[in-house]
Amino acid sequence: MRYLSFDLEATGLEQNDLIIEFACLPIDIKEKALLEELSFHRFIQCPSFDELKPKLNPWVVKNNETLIKKAHLEGETLENFKVSFESYLNQSEIKKFFNNQPIVLFGKSINAIDLPFLNRDLGWEFMRKYFSHRVLDLSSISYSFMDKGLLPPGSESGSKLMNFLKMGEVAHTALEDSINTAKMYFKILDI
Repeated sequence: MRYLSFDLEATGLEQNDLIIEFACLPIDIKEKALLEELSFHRFIQCPSFDELKPKLNPWVVKNNETLIKKAHLEGETLENFKVSFESYLNQSEIKKFFNNQPIVLFGKSINAIDLPFLNRDLGWEFMRKYFSHRVLDLSSISYSFMDKGLLPPGSESGSKLMNFLKMGEVAHTALEDSINTAKMYFKILDI
């Protein structure tokens, strides 16, 4: 199978929080290949850190100040991001890789935050135009492997799974996390 491994970073995990970074890259499970040369990465503009800070979760304040500042200063508008992403998805290399079929999205814990944010910000029609209604979620897979006794309890957590797989720490940057999520999946398939 082929998937588009993706991750996003946001100002938090609540309904009205904002996407501030997005990255993706095609992966081929059969070949265990990451097509990093076909990756897509953008920062998405947001209000300043000082403006957002009173409403931010303490974890976000402690860990994502630099990312929020970068998105505020260097990010493109949400509308421009949508145009850039659509252009990326319409590239001949991407269409060929996915055989002109709707793309199956892959990521970690994508059902709770990532997909609702993308549906909200890109729109239902955009999401259905380019992506399959089926997704592959590493957290769900981890639960299945824990149920079978193949992974230790707590492996639904990205940081615990990375530690178990001896891959270091979660970066909490969209491109590195989309790459590491794919690498974790490759390793889990070998268990």
